[in-house]
Amino acid sequence: MTVIHHVRVHRSEENLAREDQLAHKIAEVAADPVAVEPAVVEMIINRVIDNVSVAAASLTRGPVTAARAQALDHPVSRGGSGATVFGEPNEVRTSPEWAAWANGVAVRELDYHDTFLAAEYSHPGDNIPPILAVAQHVGVDGAALVRAIA
Repeated sequence: MTVIHHVRVHRSEENLAREDQLAHKIAEVAADPVAVEPAVVEMIINRVIDNVSVAAASLTRGPVTAARAQALDHPVSRGGSGATVFGEPNEVRTSPEWAAWANGVAVRELDYHDTFLAAEYSHPGDNIPPILAVAQHVGVDGAALVRAIA
């Protein structure tokens, strides 16, 4: 079922109710326990493989080495076990926001900042690295990761 949300800018003094805020509506969609269809799971796995492959090929490029160095200079954030940086051993962890940054740079460096089939608002490489970093930080399983990406 498609739901259309009319979005407009509100003044700070309008005191918009929480359930009317766009962030709340997005959170409701994200928390909806709808099943992830097998075909969707397969496509998500393909996108993750694509992301990691492109990232692996870019690890020695200048922007990627700089982003990785930045990420590795930051300690793990509170409230989780941290996230990995592509190309580092699994036991090397950093804060999820910096892992997301470094891994996103690695993915997009050789993807040439293209659009995704020109039909979507963004590229999977813009979304998968941050979702993966948060999933690692909070310690969820692969099913939860797939659901978050979906």
